[in-house]
Amino acid sequence: MNHTPTDMACGDVRAGQDSGGSGQISHAIARVARAHRSAAGQLLRRMGLYAGQELLMMRLWETGPQRQSELIKMLDLDASTVTRMVQRLEQKGFVTRSPDPEDRRAVLVATTEAGEALRPEVGTMWQELENRTLAGVSEEDRGHLARILAAVERNLTE
Repeated sequence: MNHTPTDMACGDVRAGQDSGGSGQISHAIARVARAHRSAAGQLLRRMGLYAGQELLMMRLWETGPQRQSELIKMLDLDASTVTRMVQRLEQKGFVTRSPDPEDRRAVLVATTEAGEALRPEVGTMWQELENRTLAGVSEEDRGHLARILAAVERNLTE
């Protein structure tokens, strides 16, 4: 059964969701996040990346070389997850790891020339994902959605 945004707004529920109405928005957010991540993953595979790796690369593009421990904090991910990400990106030739000259115990992660070359492709991919995500949504509703999502994020991170 296909559900339209109107169906969902009017209280339509999917299998496995509490039919008593509790948690309706949280369920919708979880479904949207899962679908968005899946769509991003499909687009990223064209570049040889997995979902989440582009966020690490974007962080390096913005900040330059970073200690791996800083990437873990910035991305708010488990250390083992970031380690695997960095290892895979290094194997593909997109980043390098080296001892930090200021603290030889720390690992410094930097983009390579191949990693820098991904930057415009990732930007194009994010725009394609944005277009797909918001197809058929008016500019006015996009503004409302951006404000609502910002408020939700604030609520969850404060």
